[in-house]
This record gives sequence, C-alpha cells and structure tokens, in this order.
Amino acid sequence: MLLIATEPKLRRTDRGSVEFIPPTIEHGADIHALIRACRPLDVNSTYAYLLLAHHFAETCVLALEEGRVVGFVSAYVPPRQNDTLFVWQVAVHPDARGRGLGRRMLLALLARESLSHITRLETTVSPGNEASRAMFRAVARAVGASLEERTFFTPEMFGSEGHDEERLLVIGPFKKPAEKGGTTI
Repeated sequence: MLLIATEPKLRRTDRGSVEFIPPTIEHGADIHALIRACRPLDVNSTYAYLLLAHHFAETCVLALEEGRVVGFVSAYVPPRQNDTLFVWQVAVHPDARGRGLGRRMLLALLARESLSHITRLETTVSPGNEASRAMFRAVARAVGASLEERTFFTPEMFGSEGHDEERLLVIGPFKKPAEKGGTTI
C-alpha cells in the first residue's frame, strides 16, 4: 500500500498512463490521505473510505498513476433513483491537477457496463468552487446533456458548522458514454 504523504511529489510534466479501477479496502488509508491533501474537501474518517471501497466499489473510481493514488471519485445510486449516480466527492492530488483527471474519472465511471442504466448525474457544489463547476460543465458537454442548477443545502441546514451553501447540479438525461479502450485513459 502506498501512502500519498510518503510518496515523492509528482511533477506536472509527469504524464504516465492513468489507470481507473474500482477501489478496494486496501486503498482506504491512501484515499483518506488523498482527501486530506485536497482542500477544501470535507475529510471523512478512514473508516468511511473503507466502507466506500467495500460497499460502493462499483460506483466509485480510483485513479492510479505508476501505482500511486492520484484521484478518487466517491459516488452512489440514491434509493428510489435507479437511473441517477450521485457524486459525493471528486479528489485529484494537487500534483496531478490540470490534466482533466476529474472529468476523465467521471467519464470512466459512467462508461462501466454495470452503470449502463444511469442516465443522470447529480452532485452538490458550493457557489464559489469554479474548478468543480467547470469540470461538471465539461462532463455535461462530453455526454451531450444539459446541466441544471438549483438550491439544495442552505448554510443554515449545516447548523453551527459555518458550511457554505451546496447547490445541486443535475446532468442529464444522457446515454452511456463510449468506452475508451479498457481501463487506461
């Protein structure tokens, strides 16, 4: 198991192939370390990432570059919304940013045969997170679908946490994206 905190930094010029795989419980600590490195993402417990890797591996994707965890998407199919994939977190290691890795992970996830029934993608994004907004606009373009936005979680719903508003972004309906030759994009 490789921990990001102890790995040498990736250089922006590194362009090794990235493999997109379902996570396993052996990746739990690495996923937790990745999320800690990706401010302002909310950091959950390692236990939460172990559960995601175990229970939701088919709806999550891990990006590996030369054996290093450089990206992770956590997602699930909400109850009573069998056609929808809700994206909880998209994390790209700071040293691997600027290469469209978030968009590529989402498209690789949507291309899985096990998710061929998915026709909508939902996520929440705070109003000031322009990088995430741009990534989800790029995903909408890639799947040929519209992107709608509406109020979802207001700051008051978070109580005394001082959390920003979370706007709901809805992409769809769309058809399954074409696969790009295996698991390496």
